[in-house]
Amino acid sequence: MTNIVRSQFQAHPFHLVSPSPWPVNVSFSLLFLTLSAVLTMHGFSNAGPYLAFAFISLILSMSYWWRDVISEATYLGHHTLAVQKGINMGVALFITSEALFFLAIFWAFFHSALSPTIELGAQWPPMGIEAINPFELPLLNTVILLSSGVTVTYAHHSLIKGDRSATLYGLLATVVLALIFTGFQGVEYAVSSFTISDGIFGSCFYLGTGFHGIHVIIGTAFLAVGLWRVVAYHSTDNHHLGLESGILYWHFVDVVWLFLYISIYYWGS
Repeated sequence: MTNIVRSQFQAHPFHLVSPSPWPVNVSFSLLFLTLSAVLTMHGFSNAGPYLAFAFISLILSMSYWWRDVISEATYLGHHTLAVQKGINMGVALFITSEALFFLAIFWAFFHSALSPTIELGAQWPPMGIEAINPFELPLLNTVILLSSGVTVTYAHHSLIKGDRSATLYGLLATVVLALIFTGFQGVEYAVSSFTISDGIFGSCFYLGTGFHGIHVIIGTAFLAVGLWRVVAYHSTDNHHLGLESGILYWHFVDVVWLFLYISIYYWGS
């Protein structure tokens, strides 16, 4: 009887995750999303519906996966201090890998910008390229994104102090500013005089700003989920790991944009 009782209690602080179908579902959804996107770009017939189906499958699989993680953290109590420490380390390593990814983009940009070849007209920006004025829409977007960093920090400190209403207002303002930034980035792409196929300048510009835009969209979803969890009373002043990870990710997005603005928009123009 004693052995049976002891077997019901966990002898370590770590979370042994139960078997879940969602990682496999997400993997196959990403595979089909990539294949259908490539087929759509090459003009294959009926590729569009497959692309939409793959995207919906990805969103649903991720949503159910997040639901299970939230349940494990909030209701089942599996996210002990040891688990939280491991997750924090995982988020830090993930952000480090993302920083190295952007480092490669900056490397490609400066490789050509610091010593433009004769094929580029021995000048930067290359001949025929009219760079975007850094003091117009890019500067406004910089102010918007840095303001979102202020509002999300305000929300974080308000949550730590137990001020729920200030936390909600701060996170809501952050999400709204992020959506405005994304919309203005789309306007900038629409009115730009060059495309991604216009040599190394266009490739580096759209690769850097485009992937940053994708990170902004991911970070917006991250913070929107955090906002919903605060509304649902999931996050407390001493246990808000998911929101804290989203805030750390958002600050990374802010810093990357500063480097993009200074190097590609201002110096590169």
